[in-house]
Amino acid sequence: MHVPDGFFNAPTSVATGLIAAGAVGFSLQRANRELRETGPALAGLTAAFVFAVQMVNFPVGAGTSGHLLGGALAAALVGPWTAVLVMATVLLVQGLLFADGGLTALGLNITNMALIGTAAGYLLVAGLLRVLPKTPRGVAITAFIGSVVSVVVASQGFVLEYWLGGTTPLSVTTIASTMAGAHVLIGIGEGLIAAVTVATVARVRPDLVYALRRFRSAGRPAVAPATVVGGVA
Repeated sequence: MHVPDGFFNAPTSVATGLIAAGAVGFSLQRANRELRETGPALAGLTAAFVFAVQMVNFPVGAGTSGHLLGGALAAALVGPWTAVLVMATVLLVQGLLFADGGLTALGLNITNMALIGTAAGYLLVAGLLRVLPKTPRGVAITAFIGSVVSVVVASQGFVLEYWLGGTTPLSVTTIASTMAGAHVLIGIGEGLIAAVTVATVARVRPDLVYALRRFRSAGRPAVAPATVVGGVA
């Protein structure tokens, strides 16, 4: 779903660039706690993995391509704020070194894949883990569903942006249906990869999976203070 140069008009490109820059800056501030818990190494490994899976591209049409995103996977592993930084870094490197996505469209690509996709994926992971077992199997299910939905939602973010500022004579309805159909299939593939990856890490090192740490600790009852009897706790 990398957007090439010239596919959107200047106002749309500038507006999404400002949104992307603001969101990345805000995420830098909020990611401190997540990085303190796991350290930067896991974030780096996650970025490398996302970079690798994003190199598998599927033509969608009109000069654009669809591919695995990885936002839900990254959010489940390292947390939503760090995931935004991971995704933005991957997209920047791809645009600068591999011409995968136009530089003038970098704001659009970050908005769709690093912000919309990651947010949709994490919100589903977080919501489902409140009712599903907080186990490797449970987090794998949430990663699968979150991945499928996040990919489709991100593709429809592209459609909304095209409606606002697309420069090619294509029907918005046609683009929406084409993008949704292609990205449902892409999302299923990504969901399987995300589920296997998260479940594997959770079985070996559950402490490294942000989603499990976050919601296991949230579900623990508060420890009541010891009752003092006869002056002895």
